[in-house]
Amino acid sequence: MSPTSTTRVVVLGGTSGIGLAVAHLAAGTGARVVVGSRTAERASGGLPSGVTARPVDVTSPESLREFFDHVGEFDHLVYTAGDDLVRVAVADYDPDQARRFFDVRLFHALDGVRAALPTLSPSGSITLTSGAAAYHGGPGRLLGAAVSGAIISAARSLAIELAPVRVNVVAPGLVRTPLWSAMAEDDRRKMFEWAGKETLLGRIADPDDVAKAYLHLMDQAHTTGTVSLVDGGSRLA
Repeated sequence: MSPTSTTRVVVLGGTSGIGLAVAHLAAGTGARVVVGSRTAERASGGLPSGVTARPVDVTSPESLREFFDHVGEFDHLVYTAGDDLVRVAVADYDPDQARRFFDVRLFHALDGVRAALPTLSPSGSITLTSGAAAYHGGPGRLLGAAVSGAIISAARSLAIELAPVRVNVVAPGLVRTPLWSAMAEDDRRKMFEWAGKETLLGRIADPDDVAKAYLHLMDQAHTTGTVSLVDGGSRLA
């Protein structure tokens, strides 16, 4: 079901970064968009017409149920929620840190899907968020590669289980978002410059670059169980 003025889109994790960019682009099609986040109140004053923000804690099944009960029937679910990104080598691996990393990106994404199903249109879609690390790991990419691969596998299984609801994944490379805010500014700048040189296009992605992939997957009514890789060609570089 392509986004139109009668389409309702829900973005979990939609008040910053990629999620906020998806909300803006979807609203630009005329769709009515609800963004859900623990920080919804911060975005409510800066959202475009057609977008509303509601608080939700994706780590709480009860909060998710209340959120979707309030939203009511809708057509497309986008899940972009995630805490600050971390880079860790196996020598520094910490099981508790890994568990937290998987919680929001994978386990609570599945909670969100389950809570959404009673009011999600049978002709609608679910788009989850993975990462290009699923295709090329490396030093410091242990957790990112592991969770990204798991999300892709989960989405393929869901595409079969939930058909005709379409389930797809967007897998960005490095993106210039607030998720890197825990890094020192100079370290972040150097990482972005280095990563840009590792792509065929010579730069890392901005949130709008990635958001277009989500809109495409909403619009493409004959695509399910697939991954849209938005990495500037880094996999080939």
